[in-house]
Amino acid sequence: MDRSLKVDRHADKPAVVLVVGVNGVGKTTTVGKLARVLVAEDKDVLLGAADTFRAAAAEQLATWGQRVGVPTVKSDVDGADPASVAYEAVKAGIDQEVDVVMIDTAGRLQNKTGLMDELGKVKRVIEKLAEVDEVLLVLDATTGQNGLNQARVFAEVVNITGIVLTKLDGTAKGGIVVAIQKSLGVPVKLIGLGEGADDLAPFDAENFVDAILN
Repeated sequence: MDRSLKVDRHADKPAVVLVVGVNGVGKTTTVGKLARVLVAEDKDVLLGAADTFRAAAAEQLATWGQRVGVPTVKSDVDGADPASVAYEAVKAGIDQEVDVVMIDTAGRLQNKTGLMDELGKVKRVIEKLAEVDEVLLVLDATTGQNGLNQARVFAEVVNITGIVLTKLDGTAKGGIVVAIQKSLGVPVKLIGLGEGADDLAPFDAENFVDAILN
């Protein structure tokens, strides 16, 4: 199962990473942490604040961008069309010849059909400009069975390519990952171990299993 992130620039366009998940799982923080990792790897990164649903989400993302030294494309209008913001971010990424564009999305409640449809629209609009290389589903490690339900619904809408498991905090809370991978065949690619800017790590299956068994 390929756990590597597809974040290499194409010949003429950036790699595009779409980050999805319900409210409160740490999507915006994950985008910021991953941007920091990519910058450390000498990649030019641009962030897109397509979470126009949650108050202050765009400002939170822009703060992360400033912290790690990357630009953020956001709307000055409250409740702006998320797909439009995502489109402008990818367009800016193409114009500026960056390596990676990362799009933060709203915390779609998986049982809200209209909101899920909107997330599908975001992906379709982006694909008018560039391929979406990664769709990362951010899951809270403490969620349990509900995490599997979330994963199934998001997979139907946007074809998830990887999972980011947050709030692991060094303890073995994420056994649901085994069920998700078995059900959907989607690999866990990253884990969040805390609140710090550097607390994001590649997922190591052997270490994870050892932590659960111990």
